[in-house]
Amino acid sequence: MRPLRILITIMGLDQHEVGAVAVARLLRDAGMEVIYTGRFNLPERVARTAIDEDVDVVGLSCHSWEYLYYVEELLGLLDEPGAPIPVVVGGSVVTPRDAAALKERGIAAAFGPTATPAEIVATISALGARKARA
Repeated sequence: MRPLRILITIMGLDQHEVGAVAVARLLRDAGMEVIYTGRFNLPERVARTAIDEDVDVVGLSCHSWEYLYYVEELLGLLDEPGAPIPVVVGGSVVTPRDAAALKERGIAAAFGPTATPAEIVATISALGARKARA
């Protein structure tokens, strides 16, 4: 069985990548394969990469609110028949209220600045395993 494949990306003009790199390392150290696309991505590129790389979960690193403008488009592009790719959002700007609103919009999980490494790994593992079985 192959390891879970996770795409980590930053969308729009958000230039803060320290958190994305830290989470990528955390997931890699937990045995997952991580594809990191870096900064300045738009939904179409993220979706194309996720599909081409056959990822199990897409993780958006968010340290500005710009990602909110891209969420709907990204979710629509990743809604594959029979096996949509779950999207996880995490970052310093994600409040508990934001997390609840994002989940209502279709985001699989959202992590704010108080999320623990164990919580992040466990949630992404569960989401990825669910997608891999679909």
